[in-house]
Amino acid sequence: MNTDDLIATLGSDVPPVKRSAVGRRLVLGIAAGAAVSASYVLLMWGARPDLAVAMHGFYFWMKWAYTISLAFGALALTAQLARPETHRLRWLWLLAIPVLLLASVGVFELLHTPQTQWLAMWLGQSWKQCPWRVLSLAMPIFIGLLWSFRRLAPTRLRLAGAAAGLAAGAFAATVYCLHCPEASAIFVLTWYSLGILLAASFGALVGPRLLRW
Repeated sequence: MNTDDLIATLGSDVPPVKRSAVGRRLVLGIAAGAAVSASYVLLMWGARPDLAVAMHGFYFWMKWAYTISLAFGALALTAQLARPETHRLRWLWLLAIPVLLLASVGVFELLHTPQTQWLAMWLGQSWKQCPWRVLSLAMPIFIGLLWSFRRLAPTRLRLAGAAAGLAAGAFAATVYCLHCPEASAIFVLTWYSLGILLAASFGALVGPRLLRW
């Protein structure tokens, strides 16, 4: 049997894959990992005592709007890179929108806050712990995404790993909002984003090794 006949034989009677199959599998992996991360937050650190009150305020939803929009943007990017031979990354520029919007809120805060309070607003009470907590909470979600990739076919492994890490970090930051009492936009923009970028960097580092197929 020559090569053309072999390819034709292997490709015959192959059922079509639903367009939503990739997204559905990624969501399953993220949901499983996020459940582990949320359980850890609630059992080990506890929800912030004023969570019910905070959820009626602007700043809590500002944080969630930032992390959730980044998470879904990164998830869309991950879904593209989960397919073989992805050359053009559509909608990548959308990831800049939540960053620019939050930066605008941060500038507004600074303009209406005395300069003597800027440093305290930027560092908050937990700047040393925040990025590392986001990174640690991202690990179960990243593992869930690794499970998702077992039946997918990425070819740009480092980029796929970075996108998966970015999605894991953003979803982890969303979970961390349940515990974190910090409210300043510049705190979130700096330290939450640093944790998310650490997760993306980790994904880029291990992607070529763990996403092979």
